[in-house]
Amino acid sequence: MILIDVIAALCLILALLPLGQGIMNLTLYRRPTAEPPPDTAVSILIPARNEEPGIAAAVEAALLSRGVEVEVVVLDDHSTDRTAEIVRAIAARDLRVRLEPAPPLPPGWSGKQHACQVLAGLARHPVLLFQDADVQLSPAAARLTSGTLLSGQNGLVSGFPREETGTLAEALVIPLIHFLLLGYLPMAGMRRSTDPRFGAACGQLIAVRQEAYLKAGGHAAIAASLHDGVTLPRAFRRAGQGTDLFDATGLAHCRMYRGWREVWSGFSKNATEGIATPAALPVWTLLLFGGHVLPWILLGWAVLLPLPSTAVVLAGLAAAAGLAFRLTLAVRFRQSVGGALLHPVGVLIMLAIQWAALLRARHGTPSEWRGRAYPAGPGADGS
Repeated sequence: MILIDVIAALCLILALLPLGQGIMNLTLYRRPTAEPPPDTAVSILIPARNEEPGIAAAVEAALLSRGVEVEVVVLDDHSTDRTAEIVRAIAARDLRVRLEPAPPLPPGWSGKQHACQVLAGLARHPVLLFQDADVQLSPAAARLTSGTLLSGQNGLVSGFPREETGTLAEALVIPLIHFLLLGYLPMAGMRRSTDPRFGAACGQLIAVRQEAYLKAGGHAAIAASLHDGVTLPRAFRRAGQGTDLFDATGLAHCRMYRGWREVWSGFSKNATEGIATPAALPVWTLLLFGGHVLPWILLGWAVLLPLPSTAVVLAGLAAAAGLAFRLTLAVRFRQSVGGALLHPVGVLIMLAIQWAALLRARHGTPSEWRGRAYPAGPGADGS
């Protein structure tokens, strides 16, 4: 077998890995159905910093929760827009809503982790549901999320909302969250173990048992982190607490970022706490570029210059495997089909973001988010 055949065969193997893992995971990653015990009470906790465009919708949606008692606590994190005014008006007509001011941000903390730690201390109920201020819950979300949490032994459960996209940049990159999660995380192993390496969550929607949260050290255990979706479940797992994931597509929705600039900045800010590390990123580049970009390059090459038929067939199968998985996810999670059809372009952009973040960190350039600058490099997750 000549070299080009070997390369094409490797591409096929790398494309089949996430497809096979993803098929298994899709049987495990389900919408929650467990009902909570009677009289379950949930504190819905929303950190908010300059969230004027969406805060009213987020609070109003939370107030429509059915089947559990809820309070909605919004922490105004030194907003300079009308965020506090909007929440104050809602609180004036619904006593379930509380608006609280954030204390000054202490040294060594990221804004969101400090806000969530403060919110946890203000909560009156034993189930804490942290949601981002741009997330809108369905009326069943608090009930089914708390039911999933309380029906097992896990200290933390998290759901990935339906991620709405409005521009091509969003459609190309944001759905890769599901692609990476379901294609590369062994969910069966995650559920059998409390190994921190299997820790995964979506920072947009996380529910915890209050006692488990305290045992894990709360958000203080990840004070400097910008990526609570990775670092918080790992903190729980280090404390011996199980964590789990569920499909929140039908329970919540969110427009995560708007446009190219926010997509790049948003995925860059916490990249070095995820895959953009000196040890991990070369491996991820091999997996993603080799399995989902290189096959298309080989097929394009075959149009211009003759390639062995074996290489063309193998590259075609690899391209089809990657595209099939991405389209499957697009249908299952109501994502952009157009973005899925441009899957290799999205992968290239994601890799570019990760490498740029790694280089930025090596040069000591701080991350910037919500008007705050944070030191370059991994956030503190206690590891």
